[in-house]
Amino acid sequence: MKNKNEAKKQQVEKREQAMIEGILEGSPDGIGVVVIRLDCGCRKMAAVSKDGEPASEIIMYRDMAQSICAKCKEDNGAYMRVKESFIHWVEPAPSEEKQKEIKLKVLGSETAH
Repeated sequence: MKNKNEAKKQQVEKREQAMIEGILEGSPDGIGVVVIRLDCGCRKMAAVSKDGEPASEIIMYRDMAQSICAKCKEDNGAYMRVKESFIHWVEPAPSEEKQKEIKLKVLGSETAH
């Protein structure tokens, strides 16, 4: 059973990676993509510039679904339901200091420890 869960997790990450690449392709100023995973399984993503500003529109999606869930349609993926958030950096990634600075600006102090 563990192998099935591992395979499912890798699938999700592969689809997530494809979304990240698509976002970066359409965002020439993007140095990374903010990924926010919600407790319902939906995701919010957007490219971020070297100044920590948005470099793309926010994209919301749900794996294997035609649209986001009803809860997200209602509250637009409320902060209270964030399960995990991180920035996927383009290589070469910015310095550790610059990464911390951007993370703080984009995701807030909770993720900057």
